[in-house]
Amino acid sequence: MISAEENEILTRVGRGTPMGTLMRQFWIPACLSSELPVDGDPMRLMLLGEKLIAFRDSSGRPGIFDHLCPHRCASLFFGRNEEGGIRCIYHGWKFDVNGNCLDQPNVVDKKRYPAGTKAVAYKVIERGGIVFVYMGAREVPPSLPDLEPTMVDTKDVGIALTQRDCNWLQALEGDIDTSHSGFLHGGNIDTDRLDRNDPLSYTIINKSPEINVTETDYGTMYSAQRDADEGNEHHRFASFIFPFWVTYPSDVITNNVSANAWVPIDDEHTMIFNIDVFRGTGRDTAMRYNDGSLVPGLARPIEYLPRTNDWMGRWRATGTLANDYRMNREAKRSGESYSGIVGIPLQDQAIQESMGPIVDRTREHLAASDRMVMLTRRALLKAAIAYRDTGALPRIVDEPHLCRDARGGDIVVQKGTDWLGAYEEAMNNAVGPLHSMKAAE
Repeated sequence: MISAEENEILTRVGRGTPMGTLMRQFWIPACLSSELPVDGDPMRLMLLGEKLIAFRDSSGRPGIFDHLCPHRCASLFFGRNEEGGIRCIYHGWKFDVNGNCLDQPNVVDKKRYPAGTKAVAYKVIERGGIVFVYMGAREVPPSLPDLEPTMVDTKDVGIALTQRDCNWLQALEGDIDTSHSGFLHGGNIDTDRLDRNDPLSYTIINKSPEINVTETDYGTMYSAQRDADEGNEHHRFASFIFPFWVTYPSDVITNNVSANAWVPIDDEHTMIFNIDVFRGTGRDTAMRYNDGSLVPGLARPIEYLPRTNDWMGRWRATGTLANDYRMNREAKRSGESYSGIVGIPLQDQAIQESMGPIVDRTREHLAASDRMVMLTRRALLKAAIAYRDTGALPRIVDEPHLCRDARGGDIVVQKGTDWLGAYEEAMNNAVGPLHSMKAAE
């Protein structure tokens, strides 16, 4: 159990907080590239509690600003995106994507009021269909991390965004809590009908895995270890990468290229960037029974509410606390669904939001199944406090290659095999963009 003070450090992300200051030293996914058309309307965007605007100028360059014009603090959301910059409609001051003031048409004496007045603009870069922003103080930002799912050609990758109305950490912790899958997502599954050639079946058959954990140069990782067929055992891996990435298991590890970013909008809202190569290529990884039929209730439909222009108006699921996430209690009673909620994302959302905007972790009673959650909290606390007190950062900030071999996924190996050795061997046989690069080298 952690203290109330530690919970505050872990969950608060505003400017000046230990965790918020740490996160600002990393590149942060801000939005999809497709959300910013050339000379399109400015878009309200909130990250780490800061109210921003995002736009793309006439040359195709993306920009992300504090939304307040530095002249009289009118919101640049109402500005005109035209001819290479944003023009405030209050007095016509115009700024380029780097925040430089290009024009002050209401000022006669340009020497007295020089165009050196800058908007608060953050550094921006695009990769893999995502716009990343750097909100830290370095003049030259660090390199983007070598996160494999973000380095795939955009035509081959599927990216889905969803907003959650809860703190970023309780949302992320659902992604590294592997034992819940056999209940929340698979509690109704008929184990006698499962295809034993699908390694995922073992997560349903054995709902109490042994959790192996370790710290890494990029964060933390775990293996959920279970007995498999005679003489073998099943391992299900996932990794946490500073400050909020998880490479999650959705297929055998040698083929799996996927990740989630749990990006804090503010202390009580989170934007999930789900990046999955298989969804982009159309490959079916749905769980099926041995007769080929789909396991019910695990489809991944995400239906969205209409988009609005307010700070929380993007990528909101139609299933909400107000409608109990469309829970069907009759489906629970009949055995059709364990939770009565359709789709893994919405099932997770219901649980995470049910804890409240920021869960009080002093009320928890953790168990051995929570070892990855406990280790990751400790790693985050240690990193936030170290940066606050000494300026030391996790190595992954300046050594982006460290997360190249961070993957989630399933393997079956001979019983008694060292779990870290099994992971290393699997990664030596992995296929994917970074591993193709390594082979070419």
